[in-house]
Amino acid sequence: MDTLIGLLDGVRARGALITRTVMPEGWSLRYTSGAQLSLVTMLHGQAWLVPTSDDPVAIGPGDIAVIRGPDPYTVTDDPSASPQRVITSADYCAQTARARLHGGVDLGPRTCGVTETGSALLLSGVYEGPAGISERLLDALPRLLMMQEAALDQPMLDIVARETALDKRGQQAVLDRLLDLLLVSTLRAWIDHPQNDRAAWYRTTSDSIVALALRLLNENPAHPWTVAELAAKTGVSRAILARRFATEVGEPPMRYLIGRRIALAADLLRETEATVGSIARKVGYANAFALSVAFKRRRGITPTEHRTSIALHTHTAGSDGPQQATDAPR
Repeated sequence: MDTLIGLLDGVRARGALITRTVMPEGWSLRYTSGAQLSLVTMLHGQAWLVPTSDDPVAIGPGDIAVIRGPDPYTVTDDPSASPQRVITSADYCAQTARARLHGGVDLGPRTCGVTETGSALLLSGVYEGPAGISERLLDALPRLLMMQEAALDQPMLDIVARETALDKRGQQAVLDRLLDLLLVSTLRAWIDHPQNDRAAWYRTTSDSIVALALRLLNENPAHPWTVAELAAKTGVSRAILARRFATEVGEPPMRYLIGRRIALAADLLRETEATVGSIARKVGYANAFALSVAFKRRRGITPTEHRTSIALHTHTAGSDGPQQATDAPR
């Protein structure tokens, strides 16, 4: 079984916010919408992507950055400059709308800016709210993933850029699927690149013992695994397995398993109406109480609180978000 398939199976944008932004000289934008996942690329011009807690990263035409939220980030032509504009979920393209109202600009669909031409053209796609991205995938990704143009499928980006500027019937459905394809193709290129610090769930390891243990845990996380059983199935002692697993993966086998179970439970809480008790049994816990204790220890909230927060976020996004994309594109 290809582990990547299970993680990407839940990628399905719904009303995704895909926009182009025309930027004049000396531009700087701070994104604070709290989106779960964002893709950013430059269609022309150079830029810097400045995460909240990491060093600035250069991004050129054709490069794609995948940014895991909800922390803010800045895209700018000068990493030392203060942001000129803060972009929120509620107010994304208001400045463009005002410029259009006064006849100042003639921009295409899903295009933000106060001038028709500029020194840079930025393309961004955003997965907002809990829908469209699984918790397991978010847990597996770094805060910032950068792929350069040479390692990517350039025709895919060209298609997305072209379709973003069109306004045809069913266009949102087309853009949703194209954003999914762009994300999946970018992640596949990232995984295939040997120099990237890939997550443990897909890291190629020369240690066949650890590789087998990971496959067993990933394929059947609900099984009542113990280190002793894993060791027996991989043909080594418990001490050897524990040491080699921690060296390769960065954490002990059982801690890794707990993380996988909690992420899977979070997805089931989002995607289904199953009871907490039913979900607990599906992911390897005896009852709702056992899952709740493990979930709160890992995430700081109970499964019920997690489900409630998703429902509130989904309602808010449905009221204020994607429906505005035609009149105030993001």
